[in-house]
Amino acid sequence: MTEHPTSHEGRRPAARPAAPADPRGALRRASGAFPVQGRPGAASTGATASADDADPGLRGSAASGAPQPAPEHGGAAPVPAPAGPGREAGGSAPEHALSDAGPDDPHRPRPVPDRRSGQPRPPGTPVAMRRDGDRLRFVGAATRRIARGIDLDEIVMGLCRASVPTFSDVILVYLRDPLPVGDERPTGPVVLRLRRTDRLRLIDEGAEDPDSDSGGLLTMTAATNQGDPVTAELCEVRTGGALAEVLRGVRPVFADSPAALAALPELLGDDPDLALPTGQRAILAPLRGRRRVIGAAVFLRRPERPAFEADDLLVAGQLATHSALGIDKAVLYGREAYIADELQRTMLPETLPRPTGVRLASRYLPAAETARVGGDWYDAIPLPGSRVALVVGDVMGHSMTSAAIMGQLRTTAQTLAGLDLPPQEVLHHLDEQAQRLGSDRMATCLYAVYDPVSHRITIANAGHPPPVLLHLGGRAEVLRVPPGAPIGVGGVDFEAVELDAPAGATLLLYTDGLVESRLRDVWTGIEQLRERLAATAQLTGPDHPPPLEALCDEVLDMLGPGDRDDDIALLAARFDGIAPSDVAYWLLDPEDAAPGRARRLARSALARWGLEELTDSVELLVSEVVTNAVRYASRPVTLRLLRTDVLRCEVGDDVPQLPRLRQARATDEGGRGLYLVNRLARRWGATRLSTGKVVWFELSHAN
Repeated sequence: MTEHPTSHEGRRPAARPAAPADPRGALRRASGAFPVQGRPGAASTGATASADDADPGLRGSAASGAPQPAPEHGGAAPVPAPAGPGREAGGSAPEHALSDAGPDDPHRPRPVPDRRSGQPRPPGTPVAMRRDGDRLRFVGAATRRIARGIDLDEIVMGLCRASVPTFSDVILVYLRDPLPVGDERPTGPVVLRLRRTDRLRLIDEGAEDPDSDSGGLLTMTAATNQGDPVTAELCEVRTGGALAEVLRGVRPVFADSPAALAALPELLGDDPDLALPTGQRAILAPLRGRRRVIGAAVFLRRPERPAFEADDLLVAGQLATHSALGIDKAVLYGREAYIADELQRTMLPETLPRPTGVRLASRYLPAAETARVGGDWYDAIPLPGSRVALVVGDVMGHSMTSAAIMGQLRTTAQTLAGLDLPPQEVLHHLDEQAQRLGSDRMATCLYAVYDPVSHRITIANAGHPPPVLLHLGGRAEVLRVPPGAPIGVGGVDFEAVELDAPAGATLLLYTDGLVESRLRDVWTGIEQLRERLAATAQLTGPDHPPPLEALCDEVLDMLGPGDRDDDIALLAARFDGIAPSDVAYWLLDPEDAAPGRARRLARSALARWGLEELTDSVELLVSEVVTNAVRYASRPVTLRLLRTDVLRCEVGDDVPQLPRLRQARATDEGGRGLYLVNRLARRWGATRLSTGKVVWFELSHAN
């Protein structure tokens, strides 16, 4: 950590130094001594862990005395005023601060008596934290910094930054791999992985740039100084071994204790070049969560720094306890966030379909990083006759309950769409379903059905913001649709309107989070959305609509810093349509001659489209499907051929029962028609309608 000179004029706090890019930091030498730990007048004020969070006693400011000038780079640290009456010498300025002052100078620091011998210490000798108040203030500041973290990396980084350099010169944090979650009971062996390590570096080491960013995980692979250990990244805790005994004991221990002497080599690696500090300059502290040990922390001090004292074991224990409990909570929070993300992801379409005559794009944004689930949804459902249903809805609230209700309503809407009900009937059944779920289950929804053959769209609304239609020429208009009442109110009718959907136009469906916030009302937001769409269309010219994906991104860019009060669902549909020349439609009477007539009509349409290579396959499949329809129908059978990127054939009748593929026995005279369709067609299916059913199949063509 790089030292920054600070001014001690009055009680004004020093300017906050820029955080170094390297998580380890570096410490500049000042007269050959390390910073004095836990002393208000320490020279490395800008390098202390959580200096801006600690109490004033940890910040290095003078309580009285004349202002001192800031030193030049590489010079001595500024000198605070001498200690006042009743103030311990341990809280005075560092001894090396004014080495050139005269013996009678009143500002010259007084020698600090040695705690053990009682003899004065020479200037430049480091002094450890001596007062219980120093330790309490440090523990308070460190635990506050650790508690600020919400995820695993933040908590581990908080522990490292709080410990180095105030408490130790090097810290290594090992965590179980994988970390147990909640009440899980790990079955395999206990494996510890080096999660993070921070240490002080002197600028004149020259091995690395202290301000370089080396990432959150630094594995020390060489002993550059005495006290810089060579560590292993993985460690398997042997059952009944020394490390297992220390971890089971929970309490921190010095490295020179009998238990730690065997445990540390097992944790750090059995490398013969392993350089551990001698004496009480290393502490091994187990990290115990709510139910089990989840890791270990190693605190190290270099030889030129005072060794740890017995009270420092209590400090290490407090740091380890707060860090372990925070890691436990972070793991639980991560699991909950993962569940919420998975729930929201599975509630929304994984991919959008690619129906004939329309292109689709979508976006979803949660309200905030902490609100990962919400009640907004969108959907695109292929319907019989090459149509597609476009749905967007918003359940009240931002919680797991809202997401669960949204999932039930979305599933209900898909089921109702499969019945080919009109849009207003779909909303009516959704309203009944919401009332069955509870009296306070409210939601808004907009349901639209686009027909690429007729170039028309039918829309029904239940209290949702109106859609916006962007025409090919660049004009954007807000469609006038009946607002309707929200789903869940009950006892209301829904009205549908049918509008033109010209080729090249883009329909934008969205939730209120896009247009409404604390800074603007919904109609102001809708007008801003319309203007943004029109301005975006001008960039591509009147004859070329903007790309769908870029259009969605451009729409979301209109959101300002205060506009993310609600989650946002966005669905954009580009209407390409199907030209009348690519559609062939006939009515066939339910008689025995209908299959032959269907073969002739299909042959002539394929010849007109230049698809003669498909004639044999189409005639065979059309004959089989029409034969099944004529056999049970009482009204005319419909036959329609659509030419797009594939050739699609649709046969409709008034019988609601859907045909099922089955394996015909050798003695059966029938039952092989759908088997042929399944083998020859690219895709096929059957859909129930309100007036009967439609059986369809698709064939690929070279054109």
